[in-house]
Amino acid sequence: MYKRQLLIRSLIFTAAMYFALLVMGVAGAIPAMLSKDWAYWFMSRYCHVVFWLMRTIVGLKVEIRGQVPQGECIVAAKHQSFLDIIILMGTLPRPKFVMKKSVKWTPIVGFYAMQIGCAPVDRQSRGAMGAMLENVAEERADPGQIVIYPQGTRVAPGVVARYKRGAAALYQSFALPCVPAATNAGVFWGRNSLLRKPGVAVVEFLPEIPVGLDSAEFITQLEAEIEPASDRLLDR
Repeated sequence: MYKRQLLIRSLIFTAAMYFALLVMGVAGAIPAMLSKDWAYWFMSRYCHVVFWLMRTIVGLKVEIRGQVPQGECIVAAKHQSFLDIIILMGTLPRPKFVMKKSVKWTPIVGFYAMQIGCAPVDRQSRGAMGAMLENVAEERADPGQIVIYPQGTRVAPGVVARYKRGAAALYQSFALPCVPAATNAGVFWGRNSLLRKPGVAVVEFLPEIPVGLDSAEFITQLEAEIEPASDRLLDR
């Protein structure tokens, strides 16, 4: 009975979330085309509407821990769920995501992602790394937080997956500090599940990794920071 009720609430939440996306996405389209600041404003407001809907309908709250990055940096984040994207978008002041190229063509989401300067990457292309760096470089005139998922895709809570070269390439190419971020969002919002479970979804910003490490040292430290912190969040 409880699972059935939770599923019903989850479906209501999902419908409300997409309805809000349609309404706010259409309402903000022209302002977003005229100004990147307006695009950020509508995206941030939408994320906070989603947080309210989650809390009200399914009892899922959001908690931010650590110091939220404010200046230009790389944010290398654990990726477990679409929810952790929404949390980062609603929390960081000026995020730009390294994202799958296919997202560019997603209705409304893709439009706003391109307006704020996200970097679409075709991960199957032989020139994917160079294209990513080129796309990011084009947006450096508008400093913000470059968000990348170092494992390259969503990884279920507790599952081990290797860290790829993308985050290290950004770190070396642009000489920016990197803020690791851990999460437990996948516990409450699974990749292939309709259920949205009650609880507290956490994104935790960890101590900054300063510039100056070589690629191997950087990846080793990044993994050593993110993985244990994310695992600790699973035990909360």
